[in-house]
Amino acid sequence: MKLNKHSKRLTQDESQPASQAMLYAVGLSEDDMQKAQIGIASTGYDGNPCNMHLNNLAAEVKIETKIAGLIGLGFNTIGVSDGISMGTSGMNYSLVSRDIIADSIETVMNAQSYDGLISVVGCDKNMPGAVMAMLRLNRPSIMMYGGTTASGSYKGKKLNIVSAFEALGQKVAGEIEEKEYKEIIKRAIPGAGACGGMYTANTMASAIECMGFSLPYNSSIPAENPNKLSEAERTALAIKNLLELDLKPLDIISKKSIENAIAIVNALGGSTNAVLHFLAIAHAADINFSLEDFQRVSNRTPLIADLKPSGRYLMEDVHRVGGTPAVMKYLLDNGYLHGDCLTVTGKTLTENLANIDPLTFDKDSQDVIYPKDKALKSSGNIQILYGNLAIEGAVAKISGNEGLLFEGKAVVYDGEQSANSGISNGDVEKGDVVVIRYVGPKGGPGMPEMLKPTSLITGAGLGKSVALITDGRFSGGTHGFVVGHITPEAQSGGTIALIKSGDIIRISAEDNSINVLLTEEELNKRKINWVAPELKHKKGILYKYAKTVASASKGCITDA
Repeated sequence: MKLNKHSKRLTQDESQPASQAMLYAVGLSEDDMQKAQIGIASTGYDGNPCNMHLNNLAAEVKIETKIAGLIGLGFNTIGVSDGISMGTSGMNYSLVSRDIIADSIETVMNAQSYDGLISVVGCDKNMPGAVMAMLRLNRPSIMMYGGTTASGSYKGKKLNIVSAFEALGQKVAGEIEEKEYKEIIKRAIPGAGACGGMYTANTMASAIECMGFSLPYNSSIPAENPNKLSEAERTALAIKNLLELDLKPLDIISKKSIENAIAIVNALGGSTNAVLHFLAIAHAADINFSLEDFQRVSNRTPLIADLKPSGRYLMEDVHRVGGTPAVMKYLLDNGYLHGDCLTVTGKTLTENLANIDPLTFDKDSQDVIYPKDKALKSSGNIQILYGNLAIEGAVAKISGNEGLLFEGKAVVYDGEQSANSGISNGDVEKGDVVVIRYVGPKGGPGMPEMLKPTSLITGAGLGKSVALITDGRFSGGTHGFVVGHITPEAQSGGTIALIKSGDIIRISAEDNSINVLLTEEELNKRKINWVAPELKHKKGILYKYAKTVASASKGCITDA
């Protein structure tokens, strides 16, 4: 048997008659048998605008790999639409899908012995799942993000996915009629592409580009921009270059490149989900990266982008003013990025950005990105909190608009549905701290996102006067005084399981603390009487997930 120089794959020869027969059957020629085989993994499916165009994009990539002298072989993996599943039991499968994506890409690539991988991805969990698989495989690989959707519009106001959720809160509060509510949700998303703000999809796409795992501009080129199709050619040529250089994911990733990713997350005001995903990515690469590392990078990185959900603009606006590379160039020039990190171009980050036009800060030309001396916040928006409520840590997204201190009485709900009902029925008042528990990785199971409760709160006009804490997580579209990823979670007997309605909770972004104002003696008394509830599922993927998943402070990995 002859070893292919680009990977551990054995090229097809006479000792493999069955595999040769299979490959001839799918249309390969004698010459094709000597070419590198590239797995093209698509998370495309019809039921989600984030993913509806990806199979067509993957088909373009396959054509371009053939032109580049490679053999592209497409296959699919799953996706879950967070926007569709949000607020329903379907959301329990969202985070689970990340690990299924990683597992399934790893399975196909290893079973078929492909030389390299191009992952064509869209919605939130697609991207970390694909990168986790790349790191496990350690073969030349590139991630290709399908791009963001355009903004919707109603009565001259820009709309996006969060507009639809907040419209529900406005309808419940009596601020808008049914007809206006319907018009908003019909117009919120005009076509293909991931949700338009700096929500989880655009957060992860930007961060992965900054980490060096996708090509320049990949994260900011909108889904329906003609340049997205021409990116297929760039991607095919880049994977060929990686094969020739024998440059693999573990050659590219490092602690410094993950720091670059977290820096741009904070600079752009990105999603708290990035914490979970980069903990899992670091684990896949055997790199020691902890919650303390997130805080350290956040402390030194200013928030310079005025992007939704807490700001005004969308990802399409970032592209309009120069794209992700222009933001990266500004961060690099001001010492916030490590320029010597390798990327999938085969060049360093500094080399990639050398000829990028710098951002201009003339307000007449753009006010999407601010200079550091006029930053919206001097440090990043991702903050790690500790205290008797989060002994192993919690994650907050503090943009500066919420204030730095919140103290109020707890209104406790054992699950999201009861919280949604309570908020809609007016049970939550100004000054309250909504507690949603038993929605963590094991308790959910699957750590569902709490976008519907936070949107109901915002829509009801309580966004700046109510806090919400949970052992679940938040959508990238969430804003307000919110703290998630509380560990240990309620299902594991964390302090959040012991809170009663009326207890006083204090959250401080000044010293990054989160505490329930009870004595240790009282907490111990409650702990003695606490009994863990049974897992919600007895078989199937959610049962397996609950039995294998690590805590949020470890990235919810399932292969520890």
